[in-house]
Amino acid sequence: MLDPSSSEEESGDEVLEQERRDVLLAGSQRSLPAQGRDSRNERRSGTARPASPSPAVISEKEKEDQDRLQREEDERRTRLQIYVFVLRCIAYPFNAKQPTDMSRRQQKLNRQQLLTIKERFQAFLSGETQIVADEAFCNAIRSYFEVFLKSDRVARLVQSGGCSANDFREVFKKNIEKRVRSLPEIDGLSKETVLSSWIAKFDAIYRGEEDLRKQLPRMHLNAVSELILSKEQLYEMFQHILGVKKFEHQLLYNACQLDNADEQAAQIRRELDGRLQLADQMAKERKYPKFVAKEMEILYIEELKSSVNLLMANLESLPVSKGGSEFKLQKLKRSQNSSFLDIGDENDTQLSKSDVVLSFTLEIVIIEVQGLRSVAPNRIVYCTMEVEGGEKLQTDQAEASRPQWGTQGDFTTTHPLPVVKVKLFTESTGVLALEDKELGKVVLYPTPNSPKSPELHKMIVPKNSQDSELRIKLAVRMDKPPNTKHCGYLYALGQKVWKRWKRRYFVLVQVSQYTFAMCSYREKKSEPQELMQLEGYTVDYTDPQPGLTGGRAFFNAVKEGDTVVFASDDDQDRNIWVQAMCRATGQSYKPVAPTLAQKHNFKDSERTQKLGMDEFIAADPCKCMHTALFQVLQKQTLQHRMNDSFSCLGWFSPGQVFVLDEYCARYGVRGCHRHLCYLKELTEYAENSAVIDPTLLHYSFAFCASHVHGNRPDGIGTVTTEEKEQFEDIKSRLLSLLENQIVHFRYCFPFGRPEGALKATLSLLERVLMKDISTPVLPDDMKKVIRKCLEKAALINYSRLTEYAKIEDTMNQAAPAKKLEDVMRLGELCIEVLQQNEEHHSEAFAWWPEIMAEHAEIFWSLYAVDMDASLEAQPQDSWDSFPLFQLLNNYLRNDTLLCNGKFHKHLQDYFIPLVIRYIDLMESSIAQSIHRGFEQETWQPVNNGSTTSEDLFWKLDALQMFVCDLHWPEPEFAQHLEQRLKLMASDMVEASVKRTRIAFDAKMQKANKSTDYRISPSVCTMFNVLMDAKKQCTKLCVLDAGQEFGKQWQQYHSKTDDLIEEAFKEMISLLVSKFVAVLEGVLAKLSRYDEGTLFSSILSFTVKAAAKYVDVPNPGMDLADTYITFVRQNQDILRDKQWYTSSMKAICVWLTDRLDLQLHMYQLKTLIRIVKKSYRDFRLQSVLEGTLNNKTYETVYNRLTVEEATVSVTNGSDLQGISMRDSDEEEG
Repeated sequence: MLDPSSSEEESGDEVLEQERRDVLLAGSQRSLPAQGRDSRNERRSGTARPASPSPAVISEKEKEDQDRLQREEDERRTRLQIYVFVLRCIAYPFNAKQPTDMSRRQQKLNRQQLLTIKERFQAFLSGETQIVADEAFCNAIRSYFEVFLKSDRVARLVQSGGCSANDFREVFKKNIEKRVRSLPEIDGLSKETVLSSWIAKFDAIYRGEEDLRKQLPRMHLNAVSELILSKEQLYEMFQHILGVKKFEHQLLYNACQLDNADEQAAQIRRELDGRLQLADQMAKERKYPKFVAKEMEILYIEELKSSVNLLMANLESLPVSKGGSEFKLQKLKRSQNSSFLDIGDENDTQLSKSDVVLSFTLEIVIIEVQGLRSVAPNRIVYCTMEVEGGEKLQTDQAEASRPQWGTQGDFTTTHPLPVVKVKLFTESTGVLALEDKELGKVVLYPTPNSPKSPELHKMIVPKNSQDSELRIKLAVRMDKPPNTKHCGYLYALGQKVWKRWKRRYFVLVQVSQYTFAMCSYREKKSEPQELMQLEGYTVDYTDPQPGLTGGRAFFNAVKEGDTVVFASDDDQDRNIWVQAMCRATGQSYKPVAPTLAQKHNFKDSERTQKLGMDEFIAADPCKCMHTALFQVLQKQTLQHRMNDSFSCLGWFSPGQVFVLDEYCARYGVRGCHRHLCYLKELTEYAENSAVIDPTLLHYSFAFCASHVHGNRPDGIGTVTTEEKEQFEDIKSRLLSLLENQIVHFRYCFPFGRPEGALKATLSLLERVLMKDISTPVLPDDMKKVIRKCLEKAALINYSRLTEYAKIEDTMNQAAPAKKLEDVMRLGELCIEVLQQNEEHHSEAFAWWPEIMAEHAEIFWSLYAVDMDASLEAQPQDSWDSFPLFQLLNNYLRNDTLLCNGKFHKHLQDYFIPLVIRYIDLMESSIAQSIHRGFEQETWQPVNNGSTTSEDLFWKLDALQMFVCDLHWPEPEFAQHLEQRLKLMASDMVEASVKRTRIAFDAKMQKANKSTDYRISPSVCTMFNVLMDAKKQCTKLCVLDAGQEFGKQWQQYHSKTDDLIEEAFKEMISLLVSKFVAVLEGVLAKLSRYDEGTLFSSILSFTVKAAAKYVDVPNPGMDLADTYITFVRQNQDILRDKQWYTSSMKAICVWLTDRLDLQLHMYQLKTLIRIVKKSYRDFRLQSVLEGTLNNKTYETVYNRLTVEEATVSVTNGSDLQGISMRDSDEEEG
């Protein structure tokens, strides 16, 4: 890249040759009429126009082409003129700096990048990546992909250029924060760690397989626009912004002398002086802009002068510098003093000689001495150097045969004409010599204009010295201080100073930015002999003055009452003096050398004239319409900014802000005009769907409103009629824009992006609605506007949702089931929309929750139309619509503002008859199933009961769960449903218990009374049915209601429990009675052995006779064992103390009936075995000791013990070891 500060070569660049020719032709035609230029353009492009019948007849197309070409040419010239002013702002800023506190903008995404990101996330979900993740993270990514990435609102946001990678990341982070908070705590793993891990995995998916090391070696200008830019980068940026070609920039750069800080400072002084003169002329001619108040005219002039004085103060505060390419952009402290510099008093401020302080640096390099012959070759020689009045320095020692050093000495002096002395010495060999011998010396009088290269100087040698040709080679470099603009010898003659025509040494000194002095000096003097302050003088070339001898090239400095004539020895030196003094005086008149050969910058000037650049450079900034020029500059800059690679949202980059600030300050562009133009451009971008930061709009609007209402945000108190009219127009447009954005808030700010934009939009709307800056808008007025916008928003949101769901075609043609399915899907989408509104936009509307509730109600009312149409199409007694109620009700009941609202009431009113009808039919169905089920019941065990009971309890539970899942929001109806279902459950349970009791009685009547009887599985199932009914009753029949109703229901529920308990007891009693009947049958068989009966004698005799020949089994043991087996097998099913008590009582009664009789041996043995085994078995079945050892048992025990003792006395061992006493050897 060419350095813009380098001098342009003689048109040797072949690449730019064609562009130069085009500009040359365009520039040479600028003075021609439009038609003439166009015809030449046509000839240049090689298109021959056919001869027309008449010169006045021009086709419409040709006229349009001419107008277009003319417009393009005018625009090009305007941009070039703007670029000249921009160049000067960048080259020598003295009001602004590049801000470092601006938020750095993120790189924006484009549509291709969005597609790539979607593909990467789809690849992850498809398992095509190497990223390891758990199910929770995959679900989060899937939700993010489906809801956010695939959203058309995000695609529109990306297309508008308002979306960055950071937005994508923040949305995901916000989503997973909710998910992670809902996860259960895990020991040793914090949720912050999970969040960090998920974010890292998200970044890995987002980047894909990109190699971050593959970066371009040089960042493009757009990529560094967010950083602090150098001058060269700013030049390059505004070349792109204004469409200026590179060689045009180089020509303008050189012609404007942008690398010359003195020229730029002089240009500023001329501009400021011109602005003051323009203000005076305006006040004199009374040609003011049109203000809203007449008294503002005088104030306007004061403001103009104050602004110029402020610029002068800023310029004055700049340190005097060499400038050039090393000049840095810096912040200048504005004067804190309210009294600005007054130009009228400046002339009265005279400089004293002590005010002019100069400091020069000298470098003296001694190289060698030639012609040294008077000293032996082996002698030591050295040199000393000094600036008169300063310290003395010495070189190293050298042999006389080779007197070479190359030693440099650095000195500082305040003398513009210093005296430099260099002496050559040799060491003295005499014993009494006190000083070394001087061989020669040279005295020099250097100036900053003296040659810098080494030269041979003849040395002055002592008398009678052999070294007559002694010479010394040395270099003396004297640098100018920054405040010395030029110096040299001139002849001068003035009226107040330098009253004699003689040659003097002059120095042009810059004391401050606005103070220059022409000073004459004598040798070895630090203060000027005479000085002349250049304030108010005009410098120009002049002819030689008669009578003045000395000097060839003349020029003068003229002021009211004084003329000073100068003369230099050559024309080139005169040109330099005139240019330097012209910059110092700040005069607007540019002196022209008498001959063409001495034009300033002949080469560049000639080329700029040829290429049509001279008029742009020579244009007087004070006579340009900077309001129009700045409007074009700001528009082009904003267009460039909106098209760069950053998601700027309308914010300028730091470099652009710096240039615009400097332009406005330097050329007097009013702050209100600047912000009005900015607002206009931003509003147009926003109206064309570009994303603009409302905070930026708010800032500019607040500035303009404050200015228009007289609050002086920038110290300007005057308000023009044009500013007020533009402000009102912008205010109207801005109000329409903001209302439209609020109406489309889901699409202008999707997923809350840009962050805080909706909240800032509402804040700006409130500011726009204010009538002035001090009176806040009434809350009701603001609420009215918000309500109106959200009403429209509800209609737009629902319309777009139905378009997305394609619900219209379905509602007209589809089958009822399809309609219901689509309405369900539409309901899910509606809930998703409102949930997104709550998640992303509720914070912005936090001041108006009731209006958001109204917005939601309107939204649901639109949905109600489609819902009602779908439900009306459903067949009668169809229950497929209940999931729709559950879906909607579960959302509405959890929203405090929508619960029992209009739509919620409408939903309840529609479904109340359906719920009642459904419960009625279910009650009838359950009752019929009980009747049919128990009639056909086989009493086979199923789970906890029978087939019928299981079906009954499942239906009752399912019905209650269904109604519970409805979560009916109205307490009264919900209580009614609960009461009815509990009552129905109680009735159904009672019916099942009664039918089970009847079936048990029938079963018991059919059962036999022998010891072969076993409790059947069906009887067990009946008992299980009762047990399950009692268990289910606590769940199905217990009502959680109010206290008053609860007491009433408790009585009803107690009756059901009592019925179940009574039936259970009756069934137990009936079963025990059956067991006792079996025992009575056994006792009846024993009765045949009663003493004194015929059957007893026969059985006894037969047994004794048979016992002589065979082993006859004991007749009572089979009977006893059979009964014991019967008891044990049935005890596995029924463990009840009532059975034991009844059995003992039956035995006791039987023994009581035989109180006077002695028991037969077999009767005794059988009863002992039955009683003992029963006692032990029931004890093993956990019957309590108190029950086992009751009085009945003791009576039986005592009787059998007595009988046992009697038999032992009478018959000996006939009992065969059977005894009432406990024994471990007894048979089990």
